[in-house]
Amino acid sequence: MKLIAYIDGSCYGNPGESGYGVVLQDESGVTLSSLGQYIGKGTNNIAEYRGLLGAIELARSFKADTLHVFSDSELLVRQINGEYKVKQPHLISLFHQIHDMLDESGIDLTIRHIPREKNKLADKLARKAIHIKGEVH
Repeated sequence: MKLIAYIDGSCYGNPGESGYGVVLQDESGVTLSSLGQYIGKGTNNIAEYRGLLGAIELARSFKADTLHVFSDSELLVRQINGEYKVKQPHLISLFHQIHDMLDESGIDLTIRHIPREKNKLADKLARKAIHIKGEVH
């Protein structure tokens, strides 16, 4: 099964209160699941990475074999695609978690950068999760 995910991380202050949003769709664009998750104090980059982990976890629950991810974080996209090296110690462990999860699940991941204005729903979920300090669907 091929799935599409739109992900975003958000942070009030950097570091500050943070969260992520994920919108998971099938190939035709029908939303299968959406999730906003508060993750506590952290950086925006941590929130972006956690959003990707959340998307992979959701895709795994739908037994996806392919996941196309769209993110407005150029840093995340370039690091996951191997164009930039991950240098920050707090991101290195998340980077390895992502690759371990992909290896375990067998999901084939592609990730692409999109403009922020094309990622409004994932952003809204992330911000709402921070606001309520919890989980939203």
